[in-house]
Amino acid sequence: MPDPRKILALVHKAADLMRRTPGRVGSVVRAFADEVMVVGDLHGNMRAFKWVLAEAALDQNPQRHLVLQELVHEINRHNDDRPDLSHRLVDLVCALKCQYPDRVHVVLGNHELSELTGRVIGKDGRTLNERFREGVLRSYGEASDAIYDAYLKLFADLPLAVRTPNRVFICHTLPDGDWLDGLDLSVLDADSWPPEAMKRRGAVYAMTWGRDTSDETADRFAAMVDADLFVTGHQPCDEGFRQANRRTLIIDGTDPYPTYCRFPARTPIGIDDLVKSVKVLGLEPSA
Repeated sequence: MPDPRKILALVHKAADLMRRTPGRVGSVVRAFADEVMVVGDLHGNMRAFKWVLAEAALDQNPQRHLVLQELVHEINRHNDDRPDLSHRLVDLVCALKCQYPDRVHVVLGNHELSELTGRVIGKDGRTLNERFREGVLRSYGEASDAIYDAYLKLFADLPLAVRTPNRVFICHTLPDGDWLDGLDLSVLDADSWPPEAMKRRGAVYAMTWGRDTSDETADRFAAMVDADLFVTGHQPCDEGFRQANRRTLIIDGTDPYPTYCRFPARTPIGIDDLVKSVKVLGLEPSA
C-alpha cells in the first residue's frame, strides 16, 4: 500500500499546480503549445493510461501538452462487488502533473463534479460514488477521509476547459441548446464556482453533463466561447471516437477502444484534421 502521507502531500501539491498552471485565467487554460494530445474519458482505465503515457512521450516532446479527462468511477464490466479503484489513476495523474506542471491538464468531468456536489450516479444497482469511497477506504484505511477530502480539493481546482492558439476548445461536453439562453459563462473567468453554477442548468453542470450534438448548438456555443472547434468526451463511442457535428470531435478512453487525438496547436486546422489525428489503442500505429 502506498504511504498515505505521501499520497496526501502529492494530491495537495497537484491541486495547487492545477490552480497555478501557466496560461490559466479563471477556469480556462490557454495552452501555449506546439502540439496538444487529448485523451478520452478514462474512468480508471490503467491500460489506456499506460498506452497514453508511452504515446505522449512528454520527456522527448517538450512542446507537447497532454489533456486528460474523467479519471474517476471505473466502469465495472464484470458486474462483481469489488470496489472502484479508479483513485489509483488519480494518484498517478497527480504524480504526472507534478512532473510536468506546465504541460499536463485535467478538465473537469461530470463524474468528478458528482463527487464534488454529492450528486449520485448509479449503474447496475449500485452508486458509483459509493464504490469510489469503498476503494479509497480499502487502499488508505484510517487516512481515507483525509485523502478523499484532498481529492475533492483537486476536483474543485480543475479547469473547465483548455484552449489552443488555433482556436480549439477542449472541454468535457457542450451544453444542451435549450440551456444556452441565459447561460452564465462568467464561471470561465472565475477562480471558483458558485453552488448555483454546479446545479442543473448552471454553467459548470452544463459543460459537464450536456449531450446536445447538433450543428446549431455547436455553432452557438462556439460564438459564446470564441472558438472554432471542440474536442470533448462524455459520450461513449462504439468505435472509440466520432465526429458529432461540423465542429466537434468526441473521443472515448474506455475499453474496448481507448482513443486519443493529437494535433498541431498553432497552425490553422479543420474538423477533418482533428478526425484524422485520432489514434485508437490496438488499431492504429504510433505516429
